[in-house]
Amino acid sequence: MALTASRYGKERVRVLRLARDGEHHTPRELTLSVMLTGRFEAAWTTGDNRAAIATDSIRNIVNVTAAQNLTLDAEAFVAAVAQVLLETYPQIEAVAIEAEEIRWLRHAIAGAPHGHTFTRDGNGTGFVALTASRAGSTLRSGLRGYTFMKTTQSGWSDFVADRYRTLPDTTDRIAATSMDATWTWASPPPDCSEANARILQTLLTVFGTTYSQGIQDSMYRMGEAALDAVPELAEIGFVMPNKHYLPIDLTSFGLDNAGTVFLPTDEPAGRIEATIGRTA
Repeated sequence: MALTASRYGKERVRVLRLARDGEHHTPRELTLSVMLTGRFEAAWTTGDNRAAIATDSIRNIVNVTAAQNLTLDAEAFVAAVAQVLLETYPQIEAVAIEAEEIRWLRHAIAGAPHGHTFTRDGNGTGFVALTASRAGSTLRSGLRGYTFMKTTQSGWSDFVADRYRTLPDTTDRIAATSMDATWTWASPPPDCSEANARILQTLLTVFGTTYSQGIQDSMYRMGEAALDAVPELAEIGFVMPNKHYLPIDLTSFGLDNAGTVFLPTDEPAGRIEATIGRTA
């Protein structure tokens, strides 16, 4: 029997590169599929792996290339990864890379682009719910899956320390979430669209411009600010799961990761919920 076609590689290699220029940060997030074609037939036909490159090595090459090329656009970055592979391994004949980019849009606060607060392109969906009877009605509005992050000014420390804890304290981390927010109207505002936009802008301003001791801390202050900004609101509820970006350890490659290369993860994720209402 003949082996007529073969290739292998690593899929869903996720990496966030964060270029820091003082207080001005630029995130670049990619998910890559890296596939190799070459003189690897013996791994299939005779179980001989001497020419085979571990797919873990492919992932490491992506991460090292990311650390050394923080500002390249997606097109130039995949070319850089392919070049490293071709220069390192003579048994590779061709490299095929596909990359999907999550585009982070710089958020404007008070009309000025903010240095480290971002919203995801193509973001979220609006939400409306009405419960009505002859006795009255309750109207709710909100957002589902609205994703945003800030690349500094967030920490998580002084939490329970016991034999199960492995997470260290940190005072500077990426804070990101995909928010479901639902606000209940005490009375409908004159212009719901304008009021909804004002609520969102208030939430993002508090999130982006104040230090966060944790998602819980930001969530409560965001809710307080929304209630202050829009008097027609009765309460606002949040579901805000953590979207973790974990610093990648590059010390094995002689590189110091000074908060510039991260592994994006979706699961498992922390899930934080709260409702903030007006006091009587």
